[in-house]
Amino acid sequence: MTVAELKDLLRAAGLPVSGKKAELITRLQESSDTPESVEETESEIEESIDEIDDDDFEGEEFFEDEWDDFHTARQKPVLDDETKDALKTRSAQKKKQPKFRRQEWFRYKRLSRTGWKKPRGDDSSQRKNRKYRSPMVRVGYGKIADARGLHPSGFEEIIVETAGDLDGLNPERQAVRIAASVGNRKRASIHDRADDLGLRILNRRRFRRKGDLQ
Repeated sequence: MTVAELKDLLRAAGLPVSGKKAELITRLQESSDTPESVEETESEIEESIDEIDDDDFEGEEFFEDEWDDFHTARQKPVLDDETKDALKTRSAQKKKQPKFRRQEWFRYKRLSRTGWKKPRGDDSSQRKNRKYRSPMVRVGYGKIADARGLHPSGFEEIIVETAGDLDGLNPERQAVRIAASVGNRKRASIHDRADDLGLRILNRRRFRRKGDLQ
């Protein structure tokens, strides 16, 4: 007997249906007036459990190929110790970096949603670096040079627009980022070519392949 059937019996008896399967069975046994119905329910549950054989979970047939589509381990770069230390240093520097906000971002909501823009007014308190204003973008906030331009995973990002741009790339150090203007037709060919070459796509997009895209 399934959980849905047990819940139907509990609803018919006016009992709560929340809880695990064992709790539902116990609740049904306690509320049942006839012990024969309880025995029938237990026998049906035991039969349904016996029908599930351990051999069904063994062998290669149980693990279908479709399961591999749910999760695929992301490819990691091959980095030396200096690059690894540089990435850790950059991560620590980024935590200490303040959030750069536009002038009077607290007054106008539209300014709080936009990015940074340098203040150019002669009387701007932020440009004069007043203490009660948010800090400006300066050279001193730059990160370590050895990790500059690298993806957080350590890959060097390469912008591609066609499948031919993938030729000659190093899958151990370089990763691919597809340009935003690329459509699904070219994107599908880039995905297939990158999988053949073992390249990681940083902005891989899921889309349904229809017609000649299959």
